[in-house]
Amino acid sequence: MKLSTLLLVFLCIGSISNSFSQSSLFSYEKYISASGDTLNYRQLVSDYDPKTKYPLVIFLHGAGERGNDNEAQLKWGVLNFASSENMKMHPSIIIAPQCPKNMVWASFSEDNVSLQPSPTRPMKLVMELINEAIAKLPVDTDRIYITGLSMGGFGTYDAITRHPELFAAAVPVCGGGDVTKAPSIAHIPIWIFHGAQDATVNPVLSQNMVEALTKEGAHPGYTQYPTTGHFSWIAAYSDNMMMDWLYSQRK
Repeated sequence: MKLSTLLLVFLCIGSISNSFSQSSLFSYEKYISASGDTLNYRQLVSDYDPKTKYPLVIFLHGAGERGNDNEAQLKWGVLNFASSENMKMHPSIIIAPQCPKNMVWASFSEDNVSLQPSPTRPMKLVMELINEAIAKLPVDTDRIYITGLSMGGFGTYDAITRHPELFAAAVPVCGGGDVTKAPSIAHIPIWIFHGAQDATVNPVLSQNMVEALTKEGAHPGYTQYPTTGHFSWIAAYSDNMMMDWLYSQRK
């Protein structure tokens, strides 16, 4: 075997081993509502001191990770929060729920991304889960953050629009939201990411949100990767500047 091939094999094995190690840090959890609805989720508490309050990060996965295995939602993005460096610099509580198959996080009309009056069942359960986490875990309620990719990017906008008083910051990645609701969320620090070549979610949706928020006096961050398609979350969640920015936000 050539040295270059051998090195590649070792790198791949190391990457797989590291991902497995990081995913194992997330405990398997299940939230059951008063009505009996169930939401699977994975949870990481990167440090624990009962006298200390920690920021809470809610991570919403994309459409491809839906199901009931309580595994797939860790496939993209969220493991970046579980790196040794991030846990050292930003100890926090990470919750990654899994949306059931054939359901979605956000309740928008399909034609013009208009927010519908009632949330989807998964989003309703996510909000109940956040309230439970606040009650049972040492959560700093001034530092509750939400982020998501693709379907989860739409879900991020849905959540902050329905509960603008709750979140200290949001990072929607390759998603879209209701621009008419910009006045209600203009006070929330938001950093938006999208790929310019995204053929799955039109980057115009992110651009429209940036424009609408800016008109309301907000100062949203916007990073558009010029040669990236739909997988803009790979670069977004690898951005140390974004991580530092996110954890610096307080209500």
